[in-house]
Amino acid sequence: MLQFNNLAKHFGDQIVFENVGFTINKGEKCGLVGRNGSGKTTLFRLIIGEEESNEGDVNLPKHYSIGYLDQHITFSEETIIAEAALGLPEQEKDSLYKAEAILFGLGFNDDNLSQHPNELSGGYQLRLHLTKVLLSDPDCLLLDEPTNYLDIISIRWLQKFLKSWRKELIVISHDREFMDSVTTHTLAIHRNKIRKLKGGTEEIFQQILQEEEIHERTRQKLDQKKAHLDSFIKRFGAKATKAKQAQSKAKAIDKLPTLEKLALLDDLDFSFDYADFPGKQMARVEEVNFSYETPSPGDKHLINDLGIEISADDCIAIVGKNGRGKSTIMKLISRELSALEGTIKSAEKIKIGYFGQTNIDRLNPGHTVEQEISLANPSLNIGKVRNLCGVMMFSGDSAKKQISVLSGGERSRVLLGKILATPCNLLLLDEPTHHLDMESIEALLTAIDLFPGTVIIVTHSEMILKQLPLTKLIVCHNHSQDVITGNYLDFLNRGGWNDGNVIKEKIKGGKTMSRQEYRQRSAEIVQERAKIMTPLKKKMIAVENKIENLEKQLNTDNNLLIEASEAEQGDLIKEHSKNIAIHHHQIEELFKELEELSKDVEEKRNQFDQQLEDLKDQ
Repeated sequence: MLQFNNLAKHFGDQIVFENVGFTINKGEKCGLVGRNGSGKTTLFRLIIGEEESNEGDVNLPKHYSIGYLDQHITFSEETIIAEAALGLPEQEKDSLYKAEAILFGLGFNDDNLSQHPNELSGGYQLRLHLTKVLLSDPDCLLLDEPTNYLDIISIRWLQKFLKSWRKELIVISHDREFMDSVTTHTLAIHRNKIRKLKGGTEEIFQQILQEEEIHERTRQKLDQKKAHLDSFIKRFGAKATKAKQAQSKAKAIDKLPTLEKLALLDDLDFSFDYADFPGKQMARVEEVNFSYETPSPGDKHLINDLGIEISADDCIAIVGKNGRGKSTIMKLISRELSALEGTIKSAEKIKIGYFGQTNIDRLNPGHTVEQEISLANPSLNIGKVRNLCGVMMFSGDSAKKQISVLSGGERSRVLLGKILATPCNLLLLDEPTHHLDMESIEALLTAIDLFPGTVIIVTHSEMILKQLPLTKLIVCHNHSQDVITGNYLDFLNRGGWNDGNVIKEKIKGGKTMSRQEYRQRSAEIVQERAKIMTPLKKKMIAVENKIENLEKQLNTDNNLLIEASEAEQGDLIKEHSKNIAIHHHQIEELFKELEELSKDVEEKRNQFDQQLEDLKDQ
């Protein structure tokens, strides 16, 4: 159990959070959400003692152990298996099979075990570090973006591992679907406060949204009431017959509480600049082979006989385990690499916007944000450059920041800004959501959805794959690639990541399910989900529209009330006041209905997602 008592943390004049108090009870698993820079990692560092609070404290029980996955990694052993074994508790040092089980679950194989850890890529070094943390069997796990650099198969393994975790857990992740599937509660850092709520991210975001709407409506009502009273005082304060009433109303103003207008929070809100493309076919990849090193006789290339037509209205995802050539395919299509064999034919009018994993590292650390975005399109005047900086949440002096001082998320936004600076009709997005917070990911997905051109994306997030309007997938295996028509759910319904000719289902008697039976059952679940969810969503939209119309009417009523008050029209004052009370009541009732509908939608969505997940489990 962890107790946070009146916790406050400041960095100079910057308040990270203050007056924070909550408890994480035995067995609770919490998702920690908040915008980039809101203090999520700072909270972790306070828990492990790497930071000190300005006020309050974090109380841990005696002998309570913390397992922390951070991004700073060092190794001391000569082999991967020996390094992983360091994570085993003292009494289990000989239980290497436990280390192997987690290593294999996270994508290692027998050949890797004798490798030196320093030979691993950054992503696999993070996996080795994660293995040690999981093996240590702490009382509480602190996981900071554990799915970064994991492929879909490893994410699924980690998801099952954390679902079965029986101790405390706090996890930071930009993948809402992953987070909600493994947690029991959600912690949200918002406006320098931390709140805790049972349930997933949808519940806590809905609560925050409703609280802010209520705050703003209340503030507006108070301001209008004060304005009305102030108007009376100014109009009649000097008249002897009204002096008493004016004094009474002045006292009433003093008694009214003051609510500050909530500061606007920066959000990404952008759309990609589309360059017109007159044709139907964007590019054609024909029998392409590629390897970084010349393969030995009999060995296959990394990319083998890849062929795909890329149409002007395609949205294509490239998926597969790490090291299977996903980023390489992107570089081949963008002509950063040349095929060893085969051809890639591109249309004459093609204009590419390329977000690559390594492109962030190519930003000049000595340049400012303004300079980097300007370099993407020297024809832009300074006004347009600054406007793009603002769109990417670098307004005012923050556009003068040097790249060297920016966080990973900020650098990702600079790279997106460079793409926005030049019109394009083919977007190549290689893991674009790394380092972005949930709000920025939602904005990016909206921009992709609204983009009229072609999109090719590499991502390991099944949440994103399910949301995108995919038309094709390139599924990368070991030395081979399959091109599949359809969206991600179609891919899963055809067997997805299951190997072999039979998909096993955990049912009584250990029966198995054929691919045909699996497809039929999953199609039935998807159909039933649409049948139930569509009317609920339509009802939510109808309720939201009613609220919007009533709030417009309420605004009109308030204006009419002010006019009637100034004209001392008693009957009209009474009528408008009555209408305002009725509309307030109606709005409150509709918000309650909307809250119930939101809960119902989330509950049913989780039920159907669980049914599909159970169907996939072997």
